Amino acid sequence: MSYYIGLDTSNYTTSAAAYDAATGALWQVKQLLPVKEGEMGLRQSDAVFHHVRQLPALLEQLFETVGSDVSVAAFGVSDRPMESDGSYMPCFLAGEGTARSLAAAFHRPLYRFTHQQGHVMAALYGAEKIELRHEPFLAFHVSGGTTEALLVRPDSESVITCQTVARSLDLKAGQLIDRVGGLLGLPFPAGPALDKLSLTAEDVRLPRPSAEGANCHLSGVENQCRRLLKDGAEPATVARFCLRSIEAALCHMTDTLRAQYGDLPVVYAGGVMSNTLLRAALQNAYNGVFAPPVYSADNAAGIAVLTALRAGGDVR
Repeated sequence: MSYYIGLDTSNYTTSAAAYDAATGALWQVKQLLPVKEGEMGLRQSDAVFHHVRQLPALLEQLFETVGSDVSVAAFGVSDRPMESDGSYMPCFLAGEGTARSLAAAFHRPLYRFTHQQGHVMAALYGAEKIELRHEPFLAFHVSGGTTEALLVRPDSESVITCQTVARSLDLKAGQLIDRVGGLLGLPFPAGPALDKLSLTAEDVRLPRPSAEGANCHLSGVENQCRRLLKDGAEPATVARFCLRSIEAALCHMTDTLRAQYGDLPVVYAGGVMSNTLLRAALQNAYNGVFAPPVYSADNAAGIAVLTALRAGGDVR
């Protein structure tokens, strides 16, 4: 069997994946980067260190899982956050260096993609909507490091190209969730715990978003959550208000961009998009395309699929 191997070393997760183009099977292994209790993230130097420690064991696990009769057709890796000029984070050096070494040892081609392209393709694969890659569509990449709306088009060189058409102008949605989670004493990253807590609260009215054109502001939501907590609101209510504020911002961005670019399909990707309330609201409002949570959070699955497509393999 011939496999396409993808690696991704983001600021949150070390991950590796193998895609079998003949059967459509995909295997992935991943491990969160360790963050000390009470802290809200890692310095880049620490992230690189942990990736270097975690990658060998994950690759051993991946190759053990797929079996001994593995023939690798090509390698792929995310080497930067996004396609914009100057996009760079040191944490991606760990994955790129490992992928270069493997490609040289196996005498196989190496294809480079952005972390953002990987998220979008993972969402398409997980939602069984790979065919969307042949046409323009809107995609939201919503995570701890970015809250951006992308105009995605087919591309002969990199399979898809992602043009940023709107963003949060200050705090990112994942940062907001982690900061509000910190206020509420939740562990970092706070997404899963905040999601669970919010489901125990009565619903709150959809807040009015703060926006400039198609862009949004989220920093004010943190201050509003602080005030709610200080005024005696239940933690669950604060959690739900936080998530509904993100919903309001994403709805505003989607409505504005659809008015500008037409009634394009909308794909929602990134770790924040695994949230229960947000998924339900955006699916209902826009028939949004979502992947299962395992393909929404940081992962190498999208990179493996992109590698197969870039190398000319079939994707089922």
